[in-house]
Amino acid sequence: MSRKPELKGRPELRGRAARLAHLLPTGRAQAARTPFVLLVVLLLGGGLIGLLVLNSALSEGAFRLDDLQRETKELTDEEQALQRDIDAYSAPDALQRRARELGMVPGGDPAFLGPDGKVKGVPSAASAARAPLVLAPEALATATAPPPSPESAPSSPHASTPGR
Repeated sequence: MSRKPELKGRPELRGRAARLAHLLPTGRAQAARTPFVLLVVLLLGGGLIGLLVLNSALSEGAFRLDDLQRETKELTDEEQALQRDIDAYSAPDALQRRARELGMVPGGDPAFLGPDGKVKGVPSAASAARAPLVLAPEALATATAPPPSPESAPSSPHASTPGR
């Protein structure tokens, strides 16, 4: 009986298993480990560097987002303050006070023109205790005291009166 010696660590195979066993390498075929180790090290190093870059980009984005949120809050506060100022200036009593400061008086009854050209209503003049004083905006800033009114002017006994 001619028997093949058993290979180290392999039992003797028969039939189909023996035919398939011829396809497998008989010796200890060991792949070179150096390229595989280098590949794994490069993949791990590349992954770590990629994570570092990604983390830095996310941190930079977070700081930028924080700055933009702070700026948005400041601008919103400024907008609300300006809106309060507009509301205060457009209130009816503030408009009336400012109109009086500018020397404006309430108007009288208006008259209307109809489509046929006829006047409807009786117009009346604006009632004013004194003549309105209209100043340019530049003059308002330089004016320190209002002009004297006829009631506050000193009366002298030698002043001439009209009609005498």
